[in-house]
Amino acid sequence: MPLDLLDRVVNVTRGLMDEIVDVLAIQRYLVRAPLSMFQGCSATEFTETTPTPKVFMVMEYMEHDLKSLMGDMRGHWSAAEVKCLMRQLLDAMHYCHDNWIIHRDIKTSNLLLNNEGILKVCDFGLARPYGDPIRGYTQLVVTLWYRSPELLLGCKEYAAEVDVWSVGCVFAEFLNKEPLFMGKGDTDQLDRIFKVLGVPDEMSWPGVSSLPGYKKMRFTKNQGSGLRKLFPVQNYTGGPYLTENGLDLLARMLELDPKQRITCEDALNHAYFHEAPSAKDPAMMPTFPSSNEGKRVKHRSPQQMFAHNAPKTPDVNDFK
Repeated sequence: MPLDLLDRVVNVTRGLMDEIVDVLAIQRYLVRAPLSMFQGCSATEFTETTPTPKVFMVMEYMEHDLKSLMGDMRGHWSAAEVKCLMRQLLDAMHYCHDNWIIHRDIKTSNLLLNNEGILKVCDFGLARPYGDPIRGYTQLVVTLWYRSPELLLGCKEYAAEVDVWSVGCVFAEFLNKEPLFMGKGDTDQLDRIFKVLGVPDEMSWPGVSSLPGYKKMRFTKNQGSGLRKLFPVQNYTGGPYLTENGLDLLARMLELDPKQRITCEDALNHAYFHEAPSAKDPAMMPTFPSSNEGKRVKHRSPQQMFAHNAPKTPDVNDFK
C-alpha cells in the first residue's frame, strides 16, 4: 500500500527501533490489501533521558479487533458472515505463505475488522521468512490457545502448517465465540486437544514419537470425542452449528500431523465455500461502534449493535 495514503491513517503503534526491524523487513514483501500494512514512521532523537530512540509506526486505521468485538456480541455470526471472515483470513494467509512468510501468531486479537467489512491481519512481530529445505526455529511462538501440537511437543522444524492450525482455531472461535482449546499450560493444552482429536501414534502421525515432548509425556490412549460433538449439523437454540463440508474443512485444518494439514490455498477452494449460504459480501457485513471510541456497550446480536442509530420511535411528549 503506497505511503501517500497517510491521510487515511490515525492508528499509531509505538515500538523500539530494534523491535521493528524484522517487521519492516517482512512487510517489504507483503504489500497487498488483506494485511494491515505499514504506512510510515518517525523516530525521536538520542537524548540523555531517552538513550534508545523511539520509533512510531503508523498503520492504517481499523475500527475493531475481532477478539474484543466478539466479546461484545451476545449473538453469533451467521453462517454467511463466518464464510466472509474466513475467506478473507485464508486469502491473507495464502498470500503470506505464497511469499514464503509464516506469521506465527494468528489469533482473533491480531485480526482487524473495519466498518466496510474488510478483515486484515496485523502484528508481524513473530513473522519469519521460510524456505525449502525447512530450517529450525524456536518452538516458543504462537499464543498458547492457538499453538499447534507439533510446537507444543517441541518441534523446531516447521513452516506454514503452524499458521493453518491457528486459522482452524480461529474458525472454531468464529463459530463458538470462544477459543476452542483453552489450556493453562503446554501439557494442559495438549490434553485438551487430544481429548477432542485423539492421542496420536506412529500410525496416525509418523515421526511423532521422536518429538522431545512426546518422549517426556504420557497420555492415555483415546480416539477423542470428535469435533462433531462441539459443532452439530443443526442448532435450534442459536448456538454454533456446522455443515458436513464445514466440519471437514475444520478437521483438515486441525489435523494433528502437520503434513496432512490442508493448505490455505486448498482451503479457499473447499466445498464449504461453494455451498449455501454463500459468503456475505464484505460491504453487507454488520457495522459496529468503534472499539477505539471509548466505552463499549453490549448488545444482543451483531445486527443489533447499531440499533441506537435507528430512527427514534415518536413519543407523545415529542409533540408538546
